[in-house]
Amino acid sequence: MSQQKTNAEPKLNLSSTPDYREGYANSVQVRMSVWDFMLVFGTMNQEAPDELTIKNFQGVYLSPQQAKALLNVLSHNLSQYEQTFGTIALDQQLPTAGGPVH
Repeated sequence: MSQQKTNAEPKLNLSSTPDYREGYANSVQVRMSVWDFMLVFGTMNQEAPDELTIKNFQGVYLSPQQAKALLNVLSHNLSQYEQTFGTIALDQQLPTAGGPVH
């Protein structure tokens, strides 16, 4: 009996769990350990010049491999976005690499 190799991609079935939800985040904190990365999503609001409030609503753990895959997908999509709509400018007052990313 001969074995046939197929190069066909597997069929992808997407579904949502009953507790699936979507939300808007303008704050993302990135935490990491030797085992995983954690993305903490929240909403940031500045009600006074000297006070910034962040309300975290979801934490997502990723394996290092999945974090790298996410980096690649985001990089590719951001490049396409900028080609279509123009360069995205970042606020120079954002925290530097030493702290959480918001």
